[in-house]
Amino acid sequence: MKKSLKVIGLVAAMTFSGQIYAQNLDIYKNIEFKMPQVTETSFAANTVSITQYGGVAGGNVKNTEAFKKAIEDLSKKGGGKLVVPRGMWLTGPIELKSNINLHVEEGAFIVFSKDKNDYPLVDVSFEGLNTIRCQSPISAKNATNIAITGKGVIDGSGDAWRAIKKSKVSESEWKNIVKSGGILSADGKNWYPSESYKKGFESSSSFNVPDKISKDELTTVKDFLRPVMVSLVGCDKVLLDGPTFQNSPAWNLHPLMCSNVILRNLTVRNPWFSQNGDGVDLESCKNVLIYDNTFDVGDDAICIKSGKDQDGRKRGMPTENVIIKNNVVYHGHGGFVIGSEMSGGARNIHVSDCTFIGTDIGLRFKTTRGRGGIVENIYIKNIDMINIPTQVIGFNMFYEGASPVLEDGQKQEGNKAPEKVYPVTEETPIFRNIYFKNISAVNSDEAITLFGLAEMNLKNIVIEDSQFDTRKALTIVDADGIQLKNVKLQYAEGTGATIYNSKNINLSTVKFESANKPVVKVLGNKTGAVLLPKEVTSDKNLLSIGTDVAKNAVK
Repeated sequence: MKKSLKVIGLVAAMTFSGQIYAQNLDIYKNIEFKMPQVTETSFAANTVSITQYGGVAGGNVKNTEAFKKAIEDLSKKGGGKLVVPRGMWLTGPIELKSNINLHVEEGAFIVFSKDKNDYPLVDVSFEGLNTIRCQSPISAKNATNIAITGKGVIDGSGDAWRAIKKSKVSESEWKNIVKSGGILSADGKNWYPSESYKKGFESSSSFNVPDKISKDELTTVKDFLRPVMVSLVGCDKVLLDGPTFQNSPAWNLHPLMCSNVILRNLTVRNPWFSQNGDGVDLESCKNVLIYDNTFDVGDDAICIKSGKDQDGRKRGMPTENVIIKNNVVYHGHGGFVIGSEMSGGARNIHVSDCTFIGTDIGLRFKTTRGRGGIVENIYIKNIDMINIPTQVIGFNMFYEGASPVLEDGQKQEGNKAPEKVYPVTEETPIFRNIYFKNISAVNSDEAITLFGLAEMNLKNIVIEDSQFDTRKALTIVDADGIQLKNVKLQYAEGTGATIYNSKNINLSTVKFESANKPVVKVLGNKTGAVLLPKEVTSDKNLLSIGTDVAKNAVK
């Protein structure tokens, strides 16, 4: 009888294991490109607790040395699991080594020190540029087989690092922020944590890298050099599974030049007003799975990058072979985003079965002249969106750093000087072969904007079997080979479509629905071969053709 029970138990265990294996394989179903199976982590049976190395809970004692000793000891034993039990654990930076699983149990709360002295200046890459910033709260470099698991919470104390814009908080919140200390900008519209931060901000002409001062002066602006919270550089076999990551100084999760990466069952949070408070920035990585996660952040949620300008082109590492499934995004500047630092390129990316709720832009593609890089073979399907305040699908090849929902002092970005001729060089970005299917959006502002470059049109963008219930409908500028198949555009105002300097545009199966007659404007000297629905072309009052366009531009 005992033998039978053992056999039954073994069979049950094998069946359960097989179910898990099958579930993991489901992630690879219906992928449009050849996707290598991601190699998963596997750890030795060694398990230790942070308490064995002098760790003290309560939030008053720094456990930096306890984490360091535990990781070093576990590493000498061949690796294993470092358990952080229930309680509040204050610490400085944690550096992971190969074969270490940092397991944050349910009820455990790791909170990182607000003392900037705990974070030395180190060489890093941030926003696609090689630069110097403070050490990240959690980091690993050239490590193999590492994980952060469990259902605990990891907090980067980002409120001690970030500036705040007055326009982003209520009057009472602003008064409390000013009372807390720090310093205001000359116009009183921005609050900085310190004079050091203010000096760093004023020393930067381009985003967050101080380029107006020498390298030797960076120590004087250290407070401004906010780190990403989790920095994983050049690592292989990476697993983040279960924890909540929140309140990061800058970006939240930043895998850079990593391979075999799995991010699942995560909650990634930041205040909606947090500057550069991205969710995950996947940069120059390959063979990646991102699924079953929730994002509610201050900047782009799920973002694909590959370096910026010359630094990115010199690195020459695209982000490739990525599957992104079953994620929910609440606030964020973009739900799924490519760019704007994409100078190494991006290819073979699948995104499906995601829900975006109130995200500033739904599916966001951004770059600018000077980046270079090729973005291609992107497949997006089964995306549901609601309450998107700007574009549901937006391509902007003129990105200058403005938020989708404009903040105080920001100017609207758009298609700048499309008639000007620029040479095509290695600095010219290329976006092509991007496919959307079964995209649904309601109660949102604008369905689709496709802004390419005059010298390098957006090429081969296909949207099919999709429906949009928005205030405005469709704009296509400097594009070649745009197809909307079986697409319904239900809109409240403006034109059904504006097409400018574009060719090979097929809207013949688009259904325009509006309280007003659907007007399509076809403009520009370079526009040609535009296919429109019969109900539009049958009534000349519904079609406005620019005087510069030959009458045969519309087929």
